[in-house]
Amino acid sequence: MGRQALTPETPVDEESEATKQRKNGLDRGVSDELAANMKGGWADTERHDLLPIPQAGHTARRRDGLSARFPGERLVIPAGNLKVRANDTFYRFRPSSDYTYLTGDQTEDAVLVLEPAADGGHEATAYLLPRSDRENGEFWLSGQGELWDGRRNSLTENERLLGLPCQDVRALAEALGAGTGPVRLLRGYDAGIEEALSDKVTAERDEEFRVFLSEMRRIKDAFEIADLRFACEATARGFEDVVRSLDRAQETSERYIEGTFFLRARVEGNDVGYSTIAAAGPHATTIHWVRNDGAVRDGELLLLDAGVETRNLYTADVTRTLPVNGRFTPLQRKIYDAVYEAQSAGIAAVRPGAPYRDFHRAAQRVLATRLVEWGLFDDGLDVEKVLELGLQRRWTMHGTGHMLGLDVHDCAAARTESYVEGPLEPGMCLTVEPGLYFQEDDLTVPEEYRGIGVRIEDDILVTEDGNENLSAGLPREADEIEAWMARLKA
Repeated sequence: MGRQALTPETPVDEESEATKQRKNGLDRGVSDELAANMKGGWADTERHDLLPIPQAGHTARRRDGLSARFPGERLVIPAGNLKVRANDTFYRFRPSSDYTYLTGDQTEDAVLVLEPAADGGHEATAYLLPRSDRENGEFWLSGQGELWDGRRNSLTENERLLGLPCQDVRALAEALGAGTGPVRLLRGYDAGIEEALSDKVTAERDEEFRVFLSEMRRIKDAFEIADLRFACEATARGFEDVVRSLDRAQETSERYIEGTFFLRARVEGNDVGYSTIAAAGPHATTIHWVRNDGAVRDGELLLLDAGVETRNLYTADVTRTLPVNGRFTPLQRKIYDAVYEAQSAGIAAVRPGAPYRDFHRAAQRVLATRLVEWGLFDDGLDVEKVLELGLQRRWTMHGTGHMLGLDVHDCAAARTESYVEGPLEPGMCLTVEPGLYFQEDDLTVPEEYRGIGVRIEDDILVTEDGNENLSAGLPREADEIEAWMARLKA
């Protein structure tokens, strides 16, 4: 909880291991004169004109819903800590989705605590790292000080932005030690917090807490829907960038495609929402191909599965399968059209009140029908028998979709009865993404099918009277794909 500052008075042999291992050529000696010099001469940069972040009203309502579910209990939701990438370098920080959902904040080491109040509700406090201390030299001597990592908001600034009280996270250990009532903790993000609460929490209560946090994110509010819509729009622009880069990609590799899309994600958003799948040729038959080190060849297909994560951390998840040279061969088009037909049937099945699994069943029925028509099963097996035995799954492989939001596979901890066995409700957002994958070494299909993989994926919002395709800015039908690619390459 918090970081140790290296002060001018700290002997070198008492430095942290991370500091010792940095070995970046820094002069370790700190004279009294230098320490005194670094304390003064800095302008006051406190910002007094800050307005609440756009989602502040929504996060307050979300906290109220959480409070109502667990009256009289202390609730602790950490953002998480930096993760080591190698030696003393770290991965770019991304907070826990539940913490961001409830605060709008994205800073490391932060913790949201809801303390039971006398009126039966809760008092929420965000525990955050404050500005670096210039008196003890933390801001320039610590590798995580502001001189190294950039300015942090003051606690007062964060209170204005987030719309809730903020305190120094380094005082949290003492706060957590007080009180004797029941505690629920979101585990898996902050080992220090878990240790501090080890004698106050139970695995059963914490699991119930994790499940509820996941389930309350199933229905998206207006802010979330707007952010998901923007994520899809930015993703469409990223796909356009890729199409324009295909000639260059043929001279290099799939990595050029990955890098092209990543540029759009960083310019318009925070990052990619997940590892981009830039699968050309037979790599398209590997469901999660993220190595992206293969050749991009004229005459083959490119399966691009990618999504921009917005600066508020909501992600799109879109797939298009594109002919590298802009034109489908007859066989490629036949397989693509089957997947397109299956996806269209799946999208049509997305409506409020419908069982969640209906869109998967609709898409699988279309694919099974086409596979039977193509003669890929033993004689005597009709569509109903194929579906009963699940034989189509040799080539369809995966489920037809999942919920989408702050996580690309959103609400993953939700109970089965409230997710895949529950009904669709307005405000849910999900993907519809059927595919056909014929492996290079699959001797059960004609040779010309081998090495062809096709997936089409869109992000679908359940509305009051049906659905809205948030990623409809990208063409889906084969003729539209070819015309779109021709325009972009002109």
